Amino acid sequence: MSRRADRSAQSLEHIENSDWGDPPADATRLIATVLRLRRKPIGLLTAEDLRLLLGQDVGAPILVPRALAMLEQNPLCEGDLYPGDLLASTMRVPPSHWHARPDHLERLERVIAAIDTTAEDYDDLLREPITKFREQLRS
Repeated sequence: MSRRADRSAQSLEHIENSDWGDPPADATRLIATVLRLRRKPIGLLTAEDLRLLLGQDVGAPILVPRALAMLEQNPLCEGDLYPGDLLASTMRVPPSHWHARPDHLERLERVIAAIDTTAEDYDDLLREPITKFREQLRS
């Protein structure tokens, strides 16, 4: 069995060997959700799960490849917000990740290039994050 297949059945908590514990009684819904998702097998994480975790800068080295696989299938893959919200969250992963993993950056650039800029769904919700992403990579 491949390493990737092995990992899909494991949680972030297991892969990172880091238990962040249970949410405190006064935890926000976001904190409680992040802690719950860290215990979910990564192969079962949905676009919304990935959008949320990557948006909070949680588990990027492990989760970006899964997000990229979803985006390669559908660049406008969406969680609960809008078409392309997973792409927008993925582009908010810190530039250090992309500089350290040029193969991930190459895949992401192909996803961005695959978006038809004349499509209805491609609007300011994605134009601005794409521009900001590219500017951050250059700086």
